[in-house]
Amino acid sequence: MPRLGGGFNRLSHRLVRQVMWQSSRAADNLARRQVLDLPPAPLFGPFGSARLRRLPVLYGFSPAVVPAPADWDANTHVTGYWFLDSAAGWTPPPALASFLADGPPPVYVGFGSMASRQPEETADLVLRTLAETGQRAVMLSGWSGLQADRLPSSVIMVESVPHAWLFPRVAAIVHHGGAGTTAAGLRAGVPSILIPFFGDQGFWAGRVQALGVGPAPIPRRELTAARLAEALRQAITDEALRRRAAELGATIRAEDGIGRAVAIFATLSKTM
Repeated sequence: MPRLGGGFNRLSHRLVRQVMWQSSRAADNLARRQVLDLPPAPLFGPFGSARLRRLPVLYGFSPAVVPAPADWDANTHVTGYWFLDSAAGWTPPPALASFLADGPPPVYVGFGSMASRQPEETADLVLRTLAETGQRAVMLSGWSGLQADRLPSSVIMVESVPHAWLFPRVAAIVHHGGAGTTAAGLRAGVPSILIPFFGDQGFWAGRVQALGVGPAPIPRRELTAARLAEALRQAITDEALRRRAAELGATIRAEDGIGRAVAIFATLSKTM
């Protein structure tokens, strides 16, 4: 994504904040009145409040992924990711466990909640790429429109698997670049190939490339089987890239984002 400078950043931030605020203002004011017994918030939101500006701002991502800019004040914190250990005690379906045990680590392919206007065309492109590169794959259902009985034996379709459980068991991750999926992939220490659709996905795709833990992203509108195959080969065979991904994963796993966030809140409760 192009860098447009601080002035544009401030303007776009305020514009997006207002769009989000105005879309939720009615519900917010209803909660203020019925739950908190407070008057309605100002028309353009409470963002100019001096009290609000004294509160800490917490960013739940890793400083190894997005370092805090030098001009941020001491009240703004990059805590590390806020992971929930949802995979603890999770047992895979027998079909998935057998698939993983029957061959080399597969590639994961999933685009989350992103809906393509040509889902079957996208799925066909992915399957052709997998066949060309000789890769096995775990495909997340929902986005592709494919039926499981149309898949080759080298591909298994799953409905829902905790990323924290699956990602350390795959060779590479192909996804849309959502913040949560990107974080899970980085934590696993596995190279990611990002296919951003819109919004902040382009930002996270840029960070993955800049950190050297994934090939250059391929915007969805520019996705071809040839480009995806090239990216897959790089993610699988580039040992330096794979080493950087593993090292970053170890760094992220050593962080305690939730603990740091809780400590900041605890300090706040003593000073308010």
